[in-house]
Amino acid sequence: MAKQYSFYPGCSSQKKASSYNQLRSTQTICQELGIQLNEISDWNCCSASIGYCGGGELPRLVLSARNLALSEKEHPGQDLVATCAACWLATREAQERLEHDPQLKTEANEALKEAGLTFKGEKKVRHLVEVLIEDVGYDEIRKHVKKPLKGIKIAGYVGCQTNRPFGIVGESFENPVYLDKMIDAVGAEPITNYQKKVACCGGALMFSEPEKSQALVKDILEAAHDAGADMLVTPCPVCQMNTEVYQSFINKKYGTNFNMPSVYYSTIMSVAFGKTAKEAALDGQMIRAKQLEEVAAR
Repeated sequence: MAKQYSFYPGCSSQKKASSYNQLRSTQTICQELGIQLNEISDWNCCSASIGYCGGGELPRLVLSARNLALSEKEHPGQDLVATCAACWLATREAQERLEHDPQLKTEANEALKEAGLTFKGEKKVRHLVEVLIEDVGYDEIRKHVKKPLKGIKIAGYVGCQTNRPFGIVGESFENPVYLDKMIDAVGAEPITNYQKKVACCGGALMFSEPEKSQALVKDILEAAHDAGADMLVTPCPVCQMNTEVYQSFINKKYGTNFNMPSVYYSTIMSVAFGKTAKEAALDGQMIRAKQLEEVAAR
């Protein structure tokens, strides 16, 4: 029987949006592993980035509280799962803030009452990597590998948002190793001495102050290159976008020659599980992950 979870996909996973390829590869690995993601109907933006720019604390929290309330109503008893690190962080923050501040919770529910909803705080908010680690396990992941990614060296770029302030249970804030273990589980070689594993890529700063963010990304790519990595793997749509899309800008500014694929953990898992390049959403890469394409074509 499939393990069932209430699913919040988030804005960037929508068709033609920046992380649609993450959603597609996630669907293939979930099908393989017996995970059923039950999408919340009529979900809204979690306000992960723009909500801090002037909308105010209560409206920002209410946006996530509405998703939580819908999830509690539609999928009772199911943990809420997000694939986007920013969505996971914003939703989990909202849940914890409202649970620990009765006055704020009352005010949020006053707003939600206009839509006939009530936030109860009954949900556990989880990133999909937590489900894979805690409910599936690395050994089970290994059992589903049909095409090991042998010989591919991968730097696990965790970034900020799955690492602080909450982090993944049991992981170090300074050196989380869950991506290294996932990389190893699919037969690839993790770069265990990757110095920029938890460095910030600048996030949405890339839009407002691109030079500052690009300088951060340059260091992330340089550390991966110097450690011998063939590609980056990340759990975060913003990290993936920043480390892939802006390499040409960085090359022009700094005289570098980066051309390193940046992919999702779901992408490498999908390829290793024997899925086609299309099922693994490799066609969504701006910098082609040719080594993964070769494995998928076998």
